[in-house]
Amino acid sequence: MADAARARKLGERFQEIVAETIELKVKDPRLGFVTVTSVRVSPDLREATVFYTVFGDEAEALDSAAALDSSRGLVRSEIGKRTGIKFTPTVEFIRDALPENVRVIDDLLQEAALADKAVQEQAAKARYSGEAQPYRTDEVAK
Repeated sequence: MADAARARKLGERFQEIVAETIELKVKDPRLGFVTVTSVRVSPDLREATVFYTVFGDEAEALDSAAALDSSRGLVRSEIGKRTGIKFTPTVEFIRDALPENVRVIDDLLQEAALADKAVQEQAAKARYSGEAQPYRTDEVAK
């Protein structure tokens, strides 16, 4: 359990270091507006997976991915310098699917709202198929 907590804390620290390194030290012109969303560190602290998003279209995302891939060594060395851990983990960049998932969920919620509205409109115009009160009451029995 202590290893998982340490890996989580190191992941948070790595996220700060990676974000600062990308912003201040990576000078690749292909790099777009990148946001580091999360860093997950393996329990043995040997691998760090950096999740990121890119603002822009697919071409900018591909260019940014290439720029990040070429800067892995710089990012890894910065992590090693600024944390002082015994073994500096390997770094892997993975584009976060969060924005696409949010877009899909928003679309589904809009579809559901339209369907609810259509059902409400149809219910407002609905009439009983038989009598309004199909059950006998005491007044009718007399």
